[in-house]
Amino acid sequence: MADETIRAQDLKQVMNRYLARLREHREALNRLNVYPVPDGDTGTNMTLTVESVVGALDGASSMSDVSQAMARGSLMGAQGNSGIILSQILRAWADVFQKHREVGPAELTDGLDKATAAAYKAVGRPVEGTILTVLRRASEEARKTSAGGEKLGHLLERVYTTGEQALMETPELLPVLKAAGVVDAGGAGLLLLLACLREHVTGGRVTLPPRIFRPAAQLVSGNGKPGGSIAELRYEVVFMLDGEPDSADRLKEAWRGIGESIVVVGGEGSWKCHVHTDDVGPVIEAGIAAGAVHQISVTNLLEQAAAEDFHRAGFGFEPLPEALEAKVGMIAVANGAGIVELFRQYGAQGMVVGGQTMNPSVGDLLKAVDEARAKTVIVLPNNKNIIAAAEELDRLTKKQVHVIPTRSVPQGIAAAVAYDTGTGLESVLSRMEKAARAVRSGEMTRAVRDATTPVGAIAEGDWIGLVEGKVQVIRRPGPGRLNRWLNGLLGRILGKERAEARTRRQQQAAFSDALRALLERVVDSEAEAITLVAGAGADPEVTNAAVDWLKEYRSGIPVDVVDGGQPLYPYLVGVE
Repeated sequence: MADETIRAQDLKQVMNRYLARLREHREALNRLNVYPVPDGDTGTNMTLTVESVVGALDGASSMSDVSQAMARGSLMGAQGNSGIILSQILRAWADVFQKHREVGPAELTDGLDKATAAAYKAVGRPVEGTILTVLRRASEEARKTSAGGEKLGHLLERVYTTGEQALMETPELLPVLKAAGVVDAGGAGLLLLLACLREHVTGGRVTLPPRIFRPAAQLVSGNGKPGGSIAELRYEVVFMLDGEPDSADRLKEAWRGIGESIVVVGGEGSWKCHVHTDDVGPVIEAGIAAGAVHQISVTNLLEQAAAEDFHRAGFGFEPLPEALEAKVGMIAVANGAGIVELFRQYGAQGMVVGGQTMNPSVGDLLKAVDEARAKTVIVLPNNKNIIAAAEELDRLTKKQVHVIPTRSVPQGIAAAVAYDTGTGLESVLSRMEKAARAVRSGEMTRAVRDATTPVGAIAEGDWIGLVEGKVQVIRRPGPGRLNRWLNGLLGRILGKERAEARTRRQQQAAFSDALRALLERVVDSEAEAITLVAGAGADPEVTNAAVDWLKEYRSGIPVDVVDGGQPLYPYLVGVE
């Protein structure tokens, strides 16, 4: 940019660029999670939050309109803790930017200051070594004005460099990051935003830290393993291109080396362009080199089907007739037909499908609240990453909203059992909060990547057991090296079918051993009741073996087995 200020259209282009970068590096950000669990991860949550922002910007033209749309879009689309904090940052910027026709060094510095204050305030217990640290350090750097004034591009170069340094130092401030060998995922997502601002203003390309921001093709392909053929490309990129008569041909030529399914249609200076690729950045840069790019859309082809299945699962919830008449309604977040039905039986007026594998947005939660008949609504988030979004609801609706900060489905079930519309509001809130706090939670799943934890090294595919969100159990999923050799030998002697049957028994034994180890750690002799929620991946024989173990080694404690049907987590354990 020759004139180093940011106007309304520039801000829209920055947010479009940021969305493209988040989509490009979503998997890299997700893999920065401390624990390798299948969760509603940082990269996904930040991407979906910014998708909502870009959608809200459509039609906005003045700086005031763009700023207000950015604020509203980020709030309604915010998902997970990282999305909520990002929303706080963008809303603080909007509050500053909307008062000006263009943004220069002074306005950006003011925006970073206000964003830092808002983000720290939004977090109950601010922790250094997170996105907060990266934001604060960037803000402090912006305040260091150089003599004789400073152009915006130079300011952004300093801010980005300091932000990158702060990100790389997060493991030194947060031991759990250092133990896992990662930097903070939210801070990395914020660094992408600073990079996009710098790139737009200076016209240069920022070289991101390659150890963190590896191309998607190096992380995963269509079969979920490193590598893959060009037929398994991860992203679909679509945009409109305005340019000279030869712009379309130049774009197609540039795309031939980095993608397939190339379609460019149109004419008279305007074309709709489509390509499948593993590297979103160069695809969009090629468009910018060929002309003016707008209406950018990037779709993760590997996650699209899963997302569609997720949203379809939420259709068709019908509360019990008596629940509809309650003056104080209950809304719960859950995934799995059995769990949803359980909350229905306990009187839920509405359900929001979500949980570990997908954090609903503020807008999703608000829709459920507004659709409930009751004017006073109690919300059960049932996941630590959804609590912050739920806590935004009360000020966004005319209804009275109370959030019971349930951090797991077992806590939510306990709170729902205590829900009683026949008592006063304060009494029912107190009972539900007390019931939730009394529950100790365990979860069992498979590791989605290799990782290092305080309790040992984890390999992709291992069974891992978490107690109150922390890894406590690690078990290999099947036979070890010696048994694999023996199984191969038996296959040659006794036949393939008998060898495969032996392998399946060993895998089932490993599964059962992992669940027993989790139960040992989450259920103590003081427990009064145990709820075992079997998911879609549960094994009936493993479930029965677990119940038998509890009867023998935790005798006298009642055990309730629930067919929850939740994905990715074969077993959830709640102990009261």
